[in-house]
Amino acid sequence: MIIYGKNINMRTVKLKDAKFIYDMRQNLTKTKYLSKIDSSVKQQENWINNYKAREEKKEEFYFVIESKGNERLGLVRMYDFQEDSFCWGSWLIKDGAPKTTAIESALQVYEFGFYGLNFKQSHFDVRKGNEKVISFHKRFGANVVSEDDVNYYFRFTEERYRTTKEI
Repeated sequence: MIIYGKNINMRTVKLKDAKFIYDMRQNLTKTKYLSKIDSSVKQQENWINNYKAREEKKEEFYFVIESKGNERLGLVRMYDFQEDSFCWGSWLIKDGAPKTTAIESALQVYEFGFYGLNFKQSHFDVRKGNEKVISFHKRFGANVVSEDDVNYYFRFTEERYRTTKEI
């Protein structure tokens, strides 16, 4: 599956993406606030094979963010689908990607979640200390609904998305 955007596309991961995913997840600066992986490219391939079954059941989607010229620019996942809400995260944009990649990939996630999958809201958590991402979500209109020692927990509704998108 491919979600087409203005400057980027997002396509579901393929087995051939295992090394790219592994390399992105090994960047300690980029993954400082993500769960750690202890794996190899082979283990990433196994994870992708297992993930594909969840994708087929529409339980989860893992996207490679690409330029229109098919250069891999990043990754993002949609998962933890609940009755009317989806979670998204594991959002990584590689160094040197165009500045619009982050905002456009977020827009594509919301478009797909709200209008492709018909969810009414999104829920997600951001690790405390990840100020750049916390600020991004707050500026976008997401609300912190709770927190614990480690995370802030956000909600973002389809209604709020429509308002934000028009600004």
